[in-house]
Amino acid sequence: MKRKQITATLLAAALSVTTLAACSSNGSGQALAPAAEGGKTVELTFMGWEASPLETAAVKNGIAAFEAAYPNIKVNYTSAGAGGSDYVAKMLSVAASNSLPDIMFVATESLQVFAGAGVLLDITDRFDKEYPMEDFIESSREIMNMDGHVYGVSSCSVSPVVYYNKDVFDGAGIPYPGNDPDNAWTIGEFRETARALTGNGIYGVYGLETIDPFPGMVISNGGSIYNEDYTKATLNTPEVKEVLEVIKAIRIEDGSAPDSSTLDSVGMTAAQMLETGKVAMLVAGSWALQELGASGMNIGTAPMPVWKGSTSVTTGQAHLHSITSNSKHPEEAWEFLKFLSGMDYQGTLVKDGLWLPNRKFMYEDAQVAQWYNEDTIGEDYKAMLSYFKDAVVDPIALQKTSKFRDIWTEETDMYWKENKDIDVVLAEFERRVNEAIEEALEE
Repeated sequence: MKRKQITATLLAAALSVTTLAACSSNGSGQALAPAAEGGKTVELTFMGWEASPLETAAVKNGIAAFEAAYPNIKVNYTSAGAGGSDYVAKMLSVAASNSLPDIMFVATESLQVFAGAGVLLDITDRFDKEYPMEDFIESSREIMNMDGHVYGVSSCSVSPVVYYNKDVFDGAGIPYPGNDPDNAWTIGEFRETARALTGNGIYGVYGLETIDPFPGMVISNGGSIYNEDYTKATLNTPEVKEVLEVIKAIRIEDGSAPDSSTLDSVGMTAAQMLETGKVAMLVAGSWALQELGASGMNIGTAPMPVWKGSTSVTTGQAHLHSITSNSKHPEEAWEFLKFLSGMDYQGTLVKDGLWLPNRKFMYEDAQVAQWYNEDTIGEDYKAMLSYFKDAVVDPIALQKTSKFRDIWTEETDMYWKENKDIDVVLAEFERRVNEAIEEALEE
């Protein structure tokens, strides 16, 4: 097993501290014993990235809830700025100066970088019958397992889906797509629907050209991103070529999709384009539900289109929370990691529409009833829970190099925007990723 990932953003959620007593739960139902009253206060340092001020607010609300349950543990949180390669470089610099925090965010694509540098504590032996590894869904377990060792706890799960504006569909007299992944629309049906919805200032779809849905579409088309042990990229193939060609055709030939410059020119985000009916469908990560659900729009959710076969494919991934190897308080840090993956923290962000659960128990009916919020999470979305639970692991989350995302952006931009020959793009894409893998394996 391997691992890696794509930066999955922790956006906002108001976590109510007042509902927590001095004892909480780790999410599996068993009580967590708070730190002994009158004991010495232990201070933990916690560092992550910030995608927005709402993200930091969510983290701080979670910390307040933890401190209410553990009055003798204080958690000091610091944002290290944006995520991605800048975060990795900053944290490696911090490690070199021997000033690492006790706990840190780790994007899966940088897991091997940090673990290989000896930055992270091996927590393999800390899982037990009360906090079992088996309770995590398969995609999260794969992300957490690096060559038989665990260096972090997966924070949640996020998956690409199709959101659509029901009012736009109604206005065009087009039936809604189903929410059954075993009977999802084909890419041909999806393309035709996008074309039929385009016109009068409305685009049929946005988001296919982003990196998040790319791996799932390639897998659905019978292709792959890497070989079995992730030591070689497998990008220069007919399956990958077809995916990119169809995506570009939807925008250029059909005129059904705007490019990012169109959004910039109208001053709207992709979510706002969907909310206002300027885009009929939006392919985005499951985290987008937080904003969309709160907008009050008439929203629907559907599985990703099928390329080959009969079942829709989506991927699952998310960042991890890790204890650093130089932490002086590993026991207290472990209690904090368990809290971050439980119902009191993760469940609140799931309820808010930001995350999907990565713990099996949270998909049980009694637990779903605790976090399901019909004002944010519609019935379409709720009907797709098994789709999210059984998502295949995002192969980018298991990569050996942390450079895939930057290379993807640079190479596909040449195809989307500069009309560079697709065969040249794929050959260069694969070459550069393989060089990055070799470089990472030599370190």
